[in-house]
Amino acid sequence: MTHEIRISNELALSERQVGIVLTLLAEGATIPFIARYRKEMTGSLDEVQLTQIRDRAQQLRDLDKRRETILKSLTDQGKLTAELEQQVNAAETMANLEDIYLPYKPKRKTRASMAREKGLEPLAQLILAQDGTDVIEAAQGFVNTEKGVQDLEEALAGARDIIAETIAEDASIRAQVRQTFMEKGQFASRVVPGKEEEAIKYKDYYEWSEPLKTAPSHRVLAMRRGEKEEMLYLDIDIPENEVLPLLDNAYIKGAGEASAQVRIAMLDGYKRLLKPAMETEVRMLTRQRADDEAIRVFAENVRQLLLAAPLGQKRVMAIDPGFRTGCKTVCLDEQGALLENTAIFPHTGAAKAEEAAKTVRFLAEKHRIQAIAIGNGTAGRETEEFIRRLALPGITLVMVNESGASIYSASEVAREEFPDHDVTVRGAVSIGRRLVDPLAELVKIDPKSIGVGQYQHDVDQTKLQSSLDDTVISCVNAVGVELNTASKQILSYISGLGPSLAQQIVNFRNTHGAFRNRESLKKVPRLGDKAFEQAAGFLRIRNSENPLDASAVHPERYALVERMAADLNCRVVDLLQDEKLRKQVDLKKYVSNSVGMPTLRDILAELAKPGRDPREQFEQFSFTEGVNSVGDLRIGMKLPGIVTNITAFGAFVDIGVHQDGLVHLSQLANRYIKDPNEVVKVQQKVTVTVIEVDEKRNRISLSMKTESQSTGKPDKKDRKPERGDFKKTEGRKNGKPDRPKREETDMASKLAALKSKFGS
Repeated sequence: MTHEIRISNELALSERQVGIVLTLLAEGATIPFIARYRKEMTGSLDEVQLTQIRDRAQQLRDLDKRRETILKSLTDQGKLTAELEQQVNAAETMANLEDIYLPYKPKRKTRASMAREKGLEPLAQLILAQDGTDVIEAAQGFVNTEKGVQDLEEALAGARDIIAETIAEDASIRAQVRQTFMEKGQFASRVVPGKEEEAIKYKDYYEWSEPLKTAPSHRVLAMRRGEKEEMLYLDIDIPENEVLPLLDNAYIKGAGEASAQVRIAMLDGYKRLLKPAMETEVRMLTRQRADDEAIRVFAENVRQLLLAAPLGQKRVMAIDPGFRTGCKTVCLDEQGALLENTAIFPHTGAAKAEEAAKTVRFLAEKHRIQAIAIGNGTAGRETEEFIRRLALPGITLVMVNESGASIYSASEVAREEFPDHDVTVRGAVSIGRRLVDPLAELVKIDPKSIGVGQYQHDVDQTKLQSSLDDTVISCVNAVGVELNTASKQILSYISGLGPSLAQQIVNFRNTHGAFRNRESLKKVPRLGDKAFEQAAGFLRIRNSENPLDASAVHPERYALVERMAADLNCRVVDLLQDEKLRKQVDLKKYVSNSVGMPTLRDILAELAKPGRDPREQFEQFSFTEGVNSVGDLRIGMKLPGIVTNITAFGAFVDIGVHQDGLVHLSQLANRYIKDPNEVVKVQQKVTVTVIEVDEKRNRISLSMKTESQSTGKPDKKDRKPERGDFKKTEGRKNGKPDRPKREETDMASKLAALKSKFGS
């Protein structure tokens, strides 16, 4: 079966679609380019589908590469038979392939290999046959002191070692046992004795058990981290009666002495070889599954953060707040260039506060400031209140998430941009630019440092980086960039470019001035026709000689747009400006072998709003005045907040108290929610109700339910039964979790409610 057929079957796509996508990718086309400009060829596949095709094809290529290596090894060993070759070629997964190869894989000496060296392989085969032969009598014939077989028991023990390894390396048995482990196995964690206080953050896992197949990503990663930090013991539990019948059915053929020997060998093989191997594999498989889910969540959060609404080109004052060290203050022009910087001290006494107020007013007037961005770190709310009291007319005041600003300020990128300024100035500049255009600024920072995701440092870093790169590339190309002002960092994510060509573009721009049109891109050294084809449609040039250069219309379709204008006896610029003219365009007239209705509809939409920004419009937001710390919170308070992070178990919301609160999955809506993304997204403005405050553990629990259910007790009709995010069991019976332990106070409140409703 070819890769195209296999992928088309798995993804329910046509072989032609898959084949074309693989061809385009092989020719150097990028996923954003294919999704946007090759819709007729692919049947309008989106970026998700294109990525699935690309990734699955790579998996199959890796499988083929491993298959070739195994076949070569078997050939070199002289063990490749026609039947074995067929099995290797038919293997559809890496696990299946490795199972087939395992008996032939070169390995260090084992008990079985030493028994074979003593000539006990024929005895093992005779016992396995269980054909009625007298095992004891047969074994006597293998006693040979010269070969190291001293007596009858040693002969039988060696034969059992060979049988045990044979069973443990049986590809069919391994596949069945692996599936059983995944279906019936349980994670079981417990605290390392003596570390109860030190491991308090893992308190929920001190005595915990749950099925492998349903354990959510965040709990798997939490337990693994606890184990890595030597705070928890983590085991894979499975009752033997779930597995041993599989082995019995495959290998036990009777009730005689031979069968008794096989059973002994089978139990030994399971406990000593197969079970540990399966535990290792299951750990790897569950980790991969947890990693994939965590990476998916992280990538989606990054996407939402990168596509957050921009304020737009405004003159901004940005403040990186602080108490003792003061607030670093910078002023930026509409393009984000640094105009001036200073430090103010509004929190170190009345005199300093008055001086700070004068400085802010002076700078605001001098630089015609339109917005003030304040970092949300230490002293953020206090600084916001200080600026708000100044009542500066016509100026928008915004709290900005500063996660990762310190990473940027110490980076090579920041040093290159601001070689004569220290890290505090660079950090403040980053805060201001994030307000103006989050995408353009955040691409300069490693996505792992921008404060979203869960357990991002615990997952497969190669997979994570690949997923994040895909996400950033997708976002940058979806928005497009202004060629004459874009940094080399954001240009490097444009389809077909990369860091080297991005630097070449910036160098050319610095030497020759602004690009007058897209066509002049071809003058950039080393930027060939293929790179131009891939990149041009995602690069915007406002005030270009050609009005289409400011749009997402690809240069390869300029002639088509000019033909539309000519047919209406007007100019291209008239089509851009006059809706009545655009309505007169009959798209069917322009359908050809290379251009279909999807592309034509895209072109017409782009003519209506050239270079349109797909991001939402910026909305003003402010936190509740007077609520600045966890100590200011009271149960029942309704507060505005901003979603800062989304995980599998809920969403974290900044309510302006320097500690994000958690809206658990069960508190996001009055109905059952499976995925938080159904309800919220990063940077969304929400209203929440405080339902619990734990100052000691610095935890805040919030709810987004409506008034009737703000206490978090949904009607049965609105809520599907689910396991809670954090449950603790007092013990385990038969490998299954006990009923969750209830808090006494919670039970008391429920009993009181029942008593009030129904009487004593």
